[in-house]
Amino acid sequence: MMLTVLSGLLLSAAPGSGELVAIRVKRAETVAQGPIEHALILVENGKIVEIGEDLPVERGIPILDRPNWVAMPGLVDAYSRLGLDSEGGDDNSPEAHASDEIFPATDEYADVRKYGVTTLGLYPAGNGIPGQAVAVHPAGKTLEEMLIQDSVYLKIIVRASSSSKKLIRDGFRKADEYVEKEKKAREKWEKDQEAKKKKAAPKKDEKADEKKTEEKKDAKPEAKDDKAKEEAFVPPPPDPKVKPFLDLRSGKLHALCSISNAAEYLHLVDAFGKEKVDFDLRIPLGRESDVYYVADKKTYELDVDGIGDRKCRVVLEPVITLQPGTMRERNLAKELSHAGAKIVFIPRNDNLADLRDWLPDVGEMVGAGLDREIALRAVTSEPAALMGLESRLGSLEKGKDADIVFLSGDPFQPSTRIQAVMLGGRFVHGEVKL
Repeated sequence: MMLTVLSGLLLSAAPGSGELVAIRVKRAETVAQGPIEHALILVENGKIVEIGEDLPVERGIPILDRPNWVAMPGLVDAYSRLGLDSEGGDDNSPEAHASDEIFPATDEYADVRKYGVTTLGLYPAGNGIPGQAVAVHPAGKTLEEMLIQDSVYLKIIVRASSSSKKLIRDGFRKADEYVEKEKKAREKWEKDQEAKKKKAAPKKDEKADEKKTEEKKDAKPEAKDDKAKEEAFVPPPPDPKVKPFLDLRSGKLHALCSISNAAEYLHLVDAFGKEKVDFDLRIPLGRESDVYYVADKKTYELDVDGIGDRKCRVVLEPVITLQPGTMRERNLAKELSHAGAKIVFIPRNDNLADLRDWLPDVGEMVGAGLDREIALRAVTSEPAALMGLESRLGSLEKGKDADIVFLSGDPFQPSTRIQAVMLGGRFVHGEVKL
């Protein structure tokens, strides 16, 4: 009880999100610009306003001096169900939103913060096309306080079956039907407008009055504008299940497609066909996985572009797999990265225990040959980019959100411990006192 009260007092003394504070650390893993030794991070109004090596600090600005700490961007877990408990609906609910399931008061979010996670991508449960994910901060008393952005990706589960492909093809077919419906509605509207213009055209003996009416029109511009607004074309509303496919085509929505093996990747490519839609991949890794067969077109002589050729982001657990039927180990994150894919790591299992071990587990992948900078991006900037949030999150840069994790040492060393967590310029974990 005494420790809890002390921690609360220390946190209350930490700077609020609107105050200007300077934080001096041993090293900052910026992700965007590489490491900065003897870094100073200036935070104000929830944003990083300056970061650099041995920067001077004006008199009067509070300084948090931690010469043994290492700073890195807040961890971004882009694929999670933490805090959600629904079982999902039918096999085709692209209009469903995971944001409808969120219960902000759940105790899990406080634990999430203490493990360095400052952003969660929560996806809807279900099969087939279960719906759209939401990006949230694991803090806040209401959904509005937690919400970063809704509809960050459309989750699609692909299996090597005709029914799975049919869901995708039917979605785009119905989108085509809507486009045709909208086209006909516009043509009818244009004809109606032309008929109205002809009907309202002045007769010869009325032309003398046109000059007088011009003054009236000029005197009432607001009424003229209102009339123009009333006559604007209003397209028919699309079916809620169709709109996500229209948004995929227009680029307003992004697809995250879940596959388990190489065959399902080929079925996915076939299902999308000639659709000009970018997609990323979620590949759950078991003990054995054969997805390296579709890593790139050239190596495996594919008839279609491979995962790396498409520059897909690939959501993986940080685990070493085995060559099917053998005991030969494969670092698929490393192989896919070499092929051109962008790696996004998530915890080995979607629970708090594996969230606690997330960074050490990624460290094992680095020890097995994965480039360290790729590993850093895989838990920060790449998952942020997967959700379209790279302009705000995922790196320590001027103008980015002040979501920062402070560590006792190298992020990937097993002995390293999280010392403090800052979310939106406010310390939400750790005993911090200026």
